Amino acid sequence: MQEVVELRKEIEDLRVLVHTLLTIIMEESDGSEQAMKPAGMDGIPRGYSM
Repeated sequence: MQEVVELRKEIEDLRVLVHTLLTIIMEESDGSEQAMKPAGMDGIPRGYSM
């Protein structure tokens, strides 16, 4: 019986962890889209060469 109680506790802890991770992923996806966009031609200064 003790093992079942421990497993239920672990399952609840994992649910909380998954919820937290999903929340972080959703928040990060909002900001990372903007960070991943290329600057485009407007972002390159004139006279710049590599």
